Amino acid sequence: MKKILYTVIGGVALVLVVAMIVTACVYPMINEVETGATPEYPEIQPQYYTAEPDRILDEVEAVVEALDRWEVVEVDRARRQVEAERTTRTFRFVDDVTIRVEPVTEFVAQVHLRSASRVGKNDLGQNARNIEEFFGELDDRLGAVKFEPHRGEEDEEAVEGDEEGDEDEGPGEDLE
Repeated sequence: MKKILYTVIGGVALVLVVAMIVTACVYPMINEVETGATPEYPEIQPQYYTAEPDRILDEVEAVVEALDRWEVVEVDRARRQVEAERTTRTFRFVDDVTIRVEPVTEFVAQVHLRSASRVGKNDLGQNARNIEEFFGELDDRLGAVKFEPHRGEEDEEAVEGDEEGDEDEGPGEDLE
């Protein structure tokens, strides 16, 4: 009986160790993610919207109120900032989320997010998912006014690459 008990305990311990190693390989060991400032998540960037910053702030507040397990803690209209909390479903962990709306011009604003877990050293990617969830909902509300300032640069680079490629073609290679 003791042998079976030791085998089961050893098997469970082995599974837990393997799970911890796999988790450490999949998720970076961080518990805070900020748009444009977290090297582990280079794809998570501030978003731009072509609307008055105060309108965007109103939508930001509405998004937080509409999302499941999100709660508005404080709205500072002077600083165009919303403090929120997001509670995880399983263990009811609370993540602190700060959302800032920064005017770029009169009708363009940049939205920054910072999501930080209150406990632990590894969020298992939850803070990045919080930011993606928020921007997904905000894009649904403000999709028509979403602005991607770097998209024009990518298009220009593609056109320049095509033009440079055309110069290399010799006579007879163009089939038209």
